[in-house]
Order: sequence, then structure tokens, then C-alpha cells
Amino acid sequence: MASVDTTELPARTTGAAADLANSHTAEHPLKLYGGWFCPFVQRAWIVLQEKRIPYQYIEINPYAKAPEFLALNPRGLVPTLGVPVDQSISNGAKEVKRKPLYESAIICEFLDEAYNDATAHGPSLLPEDAYERARCRLWIDHISGKIIPGFYKFIQHTPEKEYTIEEARGNFLGHIKTLVREMSESDDGESGPWFLGDRFSMVDIMLAPWAKRLFLIDHYKPSGLGIPTAGHGGDDEKLWARWGKWFDAIISRQSVKDTWSDDEQYIIAYKRYAEDKTQSEVAKATRKGERLP
Repeated sequence: MASVDTTELPARTTGAAADLANSHTAEHPLKLYGGWFCPFVQRAWIVLQEKRIPYQYIEINPYAKAPEFLALNPRGLVPTLGVPVDQSISNGAKEVKRKPLYESAIICEFLDEAYNDATAHGPSLLPEDAYERARCRLWIDHISGKIIPGFYKFIQHTPEKEYTIEEARGNFLGHIKTLVREMSESDDGESGPWFLGDRFSMVDIMLAPWAKRLFLIDHYKPSGLGIPTAGHGGDDEKLWARWGKWFDAIISRQSVKDTWSDDEQYIIAYKRYAEDKTQSEVAKATRKGERLP
């Protein structure tokens, strides 16, 4: 990865995320290697919290990676999950062998499947019904393949781009509207706020970190996010009300709040995205129009 100016990037978690990270510093066979500002890391962190899975959290600077981390995952991307696969005793000390998992969506599904005791870890984050499970994966793919790239294209817009900020905004909000149309809702509007109605699921988790980061677009981009306020949604009034219901619920979810640093930290971290100067792998893929890593 190309070198970047990391002097503007806060070195570690703050706020609620710092409290959570500090409570998970003890040695444990299962290890999450993360970077506090990375939304893909937050996905995995939320699942660990939702499933009440014991783990150790290890903060990684993705621009100055420790050799021991690269030995586990030569790709050097976070999140990486160090999964214990064998334990032995050597010279009186326990040794744990680990294999890596990376790609946030894969990590999240692994954790949900591997820790499937409902008594200890709560219900599955995907439905039991095969069709509904497949439908959730379809919309997870929409989030990862449409909404998230749209977010980066929007926040990385600068005046010299070939596309206008209005086009970036329209593209991004269009993908959100497509997802919202699939959210479960009763006729009386009294069902739960999640994608599946009353049931919190993996679909909600996959979008949660970017929902928390939407304020950055309002902070950095002319005319902001552009979601209409109540009473100004026109033909899409009901749709945006359903989005608001989901959005309010997700940013209030305890696991989302617990894995979040202070807002000011993200403003600092994403300044280089807003200026389109960062050399992160995500930013470079966005500039090239390539699939995000």
C-alpha cells in the first residue's frame, strides 16, 4: 500500500469504542485485528458484540503494519480474524495455532455460524428459512456492491471529477431507495424497524457502519446528503419515513454505539477522503471504478 500522511489520523479508539477495546485486551485464542476508523472492521466488531463472543481486540495501523500481523495475513487488510485451529503445550506453555479470515462479510457469517448456540450467543443473524436467508444475502450484496461504493464516490467527489456532485448524490440515494423498498413493513406501519421487520439481522449490520458515517457527507459536501425531511418527501414520503425508522434504530443499537469512537475522530480521519487525497485501497478502487477490496 502506498504511504500516506498518517499524522492527521488519530492513533487509537476513543469514547465508547475505547472502553470496549480496553475491555478486550486480555489474551484470547480468538483475535480481531482492526482499525478503529474502518467501517468494515466495525461490521465484524458489531457481530462479536451481538453474539456475545469472547475475543481479543488488537488495533492495527493499516499504513504501518506489524510483521506479526502480516505473517498471519500477508494481504495486510483489516479486519482480519485470527481463528484458533489447534492448541498444544510446548515447554509447559500453551501454544495456539491460528488461521486467518478476512473480508468483513465472510468474517461476519463465519462468526454467526461458528457460534450458533442460541442460549450462549443468541439467535442466528440470518433467517432459518432457506429462501429468506438467500433473500438477505441478495440485499447484502446490494449493500456491498451498490450502496457502499456509492458512498465513497459521493464523499470523494471533488469539482474536477467527470461526474457532478448531484449525480453522485442521486446515484447514492437511488441505491438506498432500492433497499428500503425491500424492507419488511406491515400495512399499519407498526412492525419493527429492521430490514426483516421485528428481527435484527445481518442485513442491518452490513449497512450500519456507513449509516453512522452519513454525517460526514453533511459535514464535507455542498448541500449535504440530501435526504428530504419529514413532509418534504413528495411521492417518496412513505419510503423516506421507513428509512428514517430504520436509521434511528440502527444508530441507537447498543452494539453500534459501543463500537464507535468520538464523532470528531471520524471528521479528522475522513478529511482525506473528502479531499480525495487518501491512498487507502478503498479510495484507489473508487477512483478507478473497480470493485472495493
